[in-house]
Amino acid sequence: MEGSSDGSRTGGVPTAATVCVIGAGLSGLAVAHALSARGIDYVCLEKAPDVGGIWRQPGAGERGPAYVSLHLNSAKQLTGYADFPMPSELPLYPRHCDVAAYLRSFAEWAGLLPRVELRTEVLSVRQDGDGAWTVTSRDARGETAVRRFGQVIVASGHNTEAVLPNPLPPGADSFAGTILHSMDYLDGRDFAGQRVVVVGMGASGVDIAADLSRHAEQTVLSVRRALHVVPKQLFGMSVDLIADAPWWKDMSFAEQRSFIEQALLVARGKLSDYGLPEPDHAVFSSAVTISDEILSRIRHGAVIPRPAIESLDGGKVSFTDGSAVEADAIVYCTGFRMDFPFLPAGCPAGPGQEAVELYERVVAPDRPGLYFVGLIRPVGSITRLVEAQARWVARIVDGDVGLPPAREMREEIDAYLSRIEARYGRTAGASIQVDVGGYLRELSELQDA
Repeated sequence: MEGSSDGSRTGGVPTAATVCVIGAGLSGLAVAHALSARGIDYVCLEKAPDVGGIWRQPGAGERGPAYVSLHLNSAKQLTGYADFPMPSELPLYPRHCDVAAYLRSFAEWAGLLPRVELRTEVLSVRQDGDGAWTVTSRDARGETAVRRFGQVIVASGHNTEAVLPNPLPPGADSFAGTILHSMDYLDGRDFAGQRVVVVGMGASGVDIAADLSRHAEQTVLSVRRALHVVPKQLFGMSVDLIADAPWWKDMSFAEQRSFIEQALLVARGKLSDYGLPEPDHAVFSSAVTISDEILSRIRHGAVIPRPAIESLDGGKVSFTDGSAVEADAIVYCTGFRMDFPFLPAGCPAGPGQEAVELYERVVAPDRPGLYFVGLIRPVGSITRLVEAQARWVARIVDGDVGLPPAREMREEIDAYLSRIEARYGRTAGASIQVDVGGYLRELSELQDA
């Protein structure tokens, strides 16, 4: 029957549920739960065979930013949903498979699965002249569906398009080994006995280097620009639990920065002591790398630090300090580009557009009815933030709270991006950076408005 809330359609352009949610990972499930709690009609479209997002990918053997050795970097107490805590028997930092099982159990507990259409890829999302949204999708049978919704909530994440250096180092065409991006890395055992160079010092770079060092004949970590390496725990506490403590929140930003700098100096000394370059920026002026392992693996000789790659020649990898190694593979852990090919051009960021432009990191000011949940990068767990975003969006959809005029929303965006530029620089990645405590307060004030 056309117009039914179960997403059925018999041809033409039926009006399905009130809201279309795109993605059934951690953020999408939070949105679905918030909408369900208010009795709002919705359908959730997920292109994967099951819920759970990147956390289920290693077990499913699918291409993606996750890998077999992946664990949480944030404490389970802050990563579980507020209404459905992670099981007490799980360790503080559960494995990917534990997180995937938890997310599915949450979806079952909350009764979300009947509204989730799995193996359904969104092809396009277009706004009609009357303000409604036409969503075109394709299911596992290859059948295309065209449906209209009042609102669309994008919760599909932002680690979508792998980014390789452009250009690659001179001689890349002649490299005798394998060059791949971390998107295509799954398990260190696939490189047993090989000599591997890992490029990049972000979270995936240090994780993958540590994983490889247990299987590869030789693991080299190539670092062009250093990041601050923060252990998962300081003073016996998970760092995100420290950031959630009242005494931490009472500190000024300058006091917080000074505290962490001193704690890092005590906990690990200088990065230059490990053969790594010192960061060219203060802590919290760029993304930090959370890792308990990488510095230990370097100290044990299992990972060899080197500067940037200068050139490739056959199986030889030369570095900018004049050193060289023979390598069978190079794994580029050089990040991702946000890409939403199903959305209208330039929304929320288009070609040549340096920053994501969303009111309160959620609302597209010039696209009424289009929202984003989870398109943020906090230092710490994201779960409480996406739950707060989801509750706010659900209240907007339900008519409980309103939005300011587009002009005022753009003013807020400009002010936010100015603050971000002063701290991080104006890039697409920096423009989604948020501080957990401050952002939670903002979302709380919006809901109380």
